Amino acid sequence: MNNTSEEYDKVIAICRKLYNNKMQDYGSAWRILRLPSLTDQIFIKAQRIRSLQENDVRKIDEDESGEFIGIINYAIMALISLDLGVAEQPDLNPAQATEWYDAKIKITKELMEAKNHDYGEAWREMRVSSLTDLILQKILRVKQIEDNKGKTIVSEGIDANYQDMINYAVFALILLNFHKP
Repeated sequence: MNNTSEEYDKVIAICRKLYNNKMQDYGSAWRILRLPSLTDQIFIKAQRIRSLQENDVRKIDEDESGEFIGIINYAIMALISLDLGVAEQPDLNPAQATEWYDAKIKITKELMEAKNHDYGEAWREMRVSSLTDLILQKILRVKQIEDNKGKTIVSEGIDANYQDMINYAVFALILLNFHKP
């Protein structure tokens, strides 16, 4: 499986460090965000990535990496909120928030490893722009499920879509940072 597991862990270590630093700065203020608000934050980040990929001129000198990290962290926050519900006030201390983060990433990585085995690491031949489009598609699916009050007929639930967003964003960061042409 190439170095996928190791590369995945390196990307998540970067994301986790930022998450923990923001927990120190802001606490768990994000806990008051309803799921549609978290989904919209992910949407904004994915749209910005797409814009950066399509526009030749950038008014802010940043690449996509920071936005992919944001997608990962917001999607983990959404997965946590799916389990805990929305809080009226910040209700997690940094240690608790990190425990939840680690638990959600463990499950999400296990899903990646299973799918990666079955798909034969096809993502390694994909363009980062395609991964961005897949993230946007997953966001639109989540928005539709949210509009349907969480009900689906034959589709996977919101949690699976957030997990896929995380994994696509990790793949994009691996391609951007470890496999530059």
